[in-house]
Amino acid sequence: MANNSEQLTSRPEPVSFVQRCLNSIEHVGNKLPDPAMIFLFAMILIWVLSWVFSGTQFDAIDPRTGQSIVVHNLLSGAALADFLASMVKTFTGFAPLGVVLVAMLGVGVAEHSGFINAGLKLMLKRTPQALLTPSVVLIAIVSHTATDAGYVLVIPLAGVIYFAMGRHPLAGIAAAFAGVSGGFSANFIPSGIDPLLQSFTQSAAQIIDPEIAINPLNNWFFTSASSLFIVLLGWYITDKIIEPRLQAVKIDGDKENLPVFAEITQKERNAFYVSSAVMLLGLALLYFAASSPDSPLRAPNGQLSDFKAPLMQSIVPLIFLLFWVPGIVFGFLVGTFKSSKDMVQAMSKSMSGMAYYIVMAFFCALFIAAFAKSNLGALLAIEGAQVLKSLSLPSTVTIVGIILLTAFVNLFVGSSSAKWALLGPIFVPMLMQLGISPDLTQAAYRIGDSSSNIVTPLMPYFPLVVVYCQKYVKDTGIGTLIALMLPYSIAFLVGWTVLLLGYWMLGIPLGLQSSYVYP
Repeated sequence: MANNSEQLTSRPEPVSFVQRCLNSIEHVGNKLPDPAMIFLFAMILIWVLSWVFSGTQFDAIDPRTGQSIVVHNLLSGAALADFLASMVKTFTGFAPLGVVLVAMLGVGVAEHSGFINAGLKLMLKRTPQALLTPSVVLIAIVSHTATDAGYVLVIPLAGVIYFAMGRHPLAGIAAAFAGVSGGFSANFIPSGIDPLLQSFTQSAAQIIDPEIAINPLNNWFFTSASSLFIVLLGWYITDKIIEPRLQAVKIDGDKENLPVFAEITQKERNAFYVSSAVMLLGLALLYFAASSPDSPLRAPNGQLSDFKAPLMQSIVPLIFLLFWVPGIVFGFLVGTFKSSKDMVQAMSKSMSGMAYYIVMAFFCALFIAAFAKSNLGALLAIEGAQVLKSLSLPSTVTIVGIILLTAFVNLFVGSSSAKWALLGPIFVPMLMQLGISPDLTQAAYRIGDSSSNIVTPLMPYFPLVVVYCQKYVKDTGIGTLIALMLPYSIAFLVGWTVLLLGYWMLGIPLGLQSSYVYP
């Protein structure tokens, strides 16, 4: 069970062409400034570009307003005054910051009490080495059901599990990141993202056909099949490309922060079972509270998976409680917690490890707010869609073009719903006039939206994954993570596109009440 990091660093560095390319990308990428400074420089660039284009008249129509799109000058006196006045609110209102910190408070108690460590010891005895990677990718995919839980739970735990098994922890982090973010649109369990995207698709389709109705699960069969595809592809890339390349990467993280795995004692085993029973009891109570048709945890329409449902909005607090309470129980049972002060110190220690992410989140929040206010992201998306429309390509080529354009726009505009709100009203009616259904157009969008998530430093959770990596390899930078994730991104983009075209060719239903043609 004990880790032998020296064994991970004693093998010769790979020399294949692919590995040399990835090494070059890592080298160049790590020459970039610190991620916090990249966000700062990007914000300044957005300011300058907003000033340059603010006086330009564009023909592109903003589908959100129905009027010509306008770039707002962020260097005007009023804009700068608003920037200063809203800086604190912009930072504290940055959604990923609250998600990460609240969840980590609970996870920190579970970690420092020994609860997570004990669970991993028991799990590692029952998990075959050969099935570790596909298990991690599958769990990462399923974590989408709980919104952003995968970023704060699955990814760091994957690194711990790989480290415990004597494998390189960065390989585990990469596999989980690929499943959580790169496989964002692959899930056999319906989640809130399905009705969210469907609502935009239906509104866009009604521009052409006011009576059309789109089923919220119109892509469910395809996303379910995509789960198996992403698991298999992620498994192969992790074990055959990523992990061999990491054999030459030394684990040099702070020893006191690296997990230590000794044999589990009977006292720890009993405490883990009791703590787990407490967690299961909490889940059972949650189930009964939500199962009633008139439960206050449901949305006004009676759905639990709707984004408006209090249950969906409570995912992060629930993660906090489901780790905090069992962690406290375990800590007092085994003696790692003697008083409430020990519990508070565990929470404080977990926050001290997030200091670097908080700094990056500050600049990231300011950049994203500036990008949204300037309207440059909307302009980029709309102009790109108009160019694709003007090319009048064959249907199959147009579908591929939509996937590629979405993947490109995703490098700058991270929110899935925000991009579809811009692109949907252009793509959906355009393809309906070519005889292509809204269901197929939405499926194409979801592929592009997922595939490039894992290689853009502008994605809000990207800096957090860098922090996870630095726990094991101190000099991990942007280039390191991009080089790790690029094989997944390219393989997902190409393979997933082929899978969709194959689905289309064979006429396999995309989902409930779906079609490939319109009308």
